[in-house]
Amino acid sequence: MPITKTAADTAKLVHATLELHEPGKELGSVGPLLKTLAFQMNPKELTLAKTAKWETKSQNKSSSAPPSVYLGPEPAKMTVEMFFDATRAHDNAVVENVEALFTACTPTKKSKNDKPSAPWVLFKWGSLTGFVGYIKSVSAKYTMFAPSGQPLRAICTVALEELALEPGKQNPTSGGLQPRRVHTLSEGDTLPAIAFREYGSAALWRAVADVNGIDDPMRLRPGSPVFLPTAEELVGSRDATRTELARAIR
Repeated sequence: MPITKTAADTAKLVHATLELHEPGKELGSVGPLLKTLAFQMNPKELTLAKTAKWETKSQNKSSSAPPSVYLGPEPAKMTVEMFFDATRAHDNAVVENVEALFTACTPTKKSKNDKPSAPWVLFKWGSLTGFVGYIKSVSAKYTMFAPSGQPLRAICTVALEELALEPGKQNPTSGGLQPRRVHTLSEGDTLPAIAFREYGSAALWRAVADVNGIDDPMRLRPGSPVFLPTAEELVGSRDATRTELARAIR
């Protein structure tokens, strides 16, 4: 009995890719392509998350829940696994791909001449081509080795965060758009020192504290993240209220 091929049988397999680009200089567009990382096996699943930011101010005399103020959307997040295999070729491709993902968390050589920025990432897979962001974190698990110890298989969990490509977020100095950064607190860190290192002004520590909801700057917990808006987003924010500042940086 002859087998009839369906449209699904003849459809061309499309592999997902991660494109690493230089930071863009125009709204909605990435810079020159640095490297393309192809998925050897398309992901079995991927996770997309989107949240909105609200602020609720407590009221001592209120007998019901206080009203909430909508402050805007948070960046979308994507988590996906990448599988690398070199059991046939027995080459160094697995290590090279893992190192490329780790390198994508560090500034590009070109951006170091102006304002350091990690590569912008474009995820492509079928109709899922609109996610432009940066790599938030990478974890690699090597699962097979050659007798010589050379890694032959690896599974990488890649967390991406969306870049907000909206009017008004352009860097007037370099012409480029910069993602907001997160600083992980270490022992001895202070908000004035962080503000001075990031913005050149220790006086902006109050704005950083407001953005992060830090009530007592003397009690900073090592290992906790501190959200760092771009310097342009903090212009004029020294006397701004928390709500006004949050609206300005969403």
